[in-house]
Amino acid sequence: MASIIVLDDVSDAGVLVKRILERQGHQVTAFTEEEEAIRHAAKGATDLAILDIKLKRMTGVEVLAEMKKFAPRIKVIMLTGYPTLETARESLKLGASEYCVKPIDKEELESKVADVLRQDVADLQDEVP
Repeated sequence: MASIIVLDDVSDAGVLVKRILERQGHQVTAFTEEEEAIRHAAKGATDLAILDIKLKRMTGVEVLAEMKKFAPRIKVIMLTGYPTLETARESLKLGASEYCVKPIDKEELESKVADVLRQDVADLQDEVP
């Protein structure tokens, strides 16, 4: 399955997402610190990052921009308990694939992760000559 990063400043929220996705067979690493998550993504072995928008020192949108510098092919789903049109637009403009609203709905999360990863496979098949 996929290698996934979860970044949320609330440890319990990251652990919840991790448990949900590990049950689907994914390898999931949860982070509460922005810099650690960015360093992990920069190694290039991550398929998908799930980023909370409200973090400690940076916003999830800023983390998204940093991750895309080091790992331009990484897929991203943004999480927020405070959805705004402006944040959604900015996230999508910077390359986020999806946007989820908290509290997290298990089925919605599983569905969006599957869709984003399926999209990644389709993108790779389009690149093969």
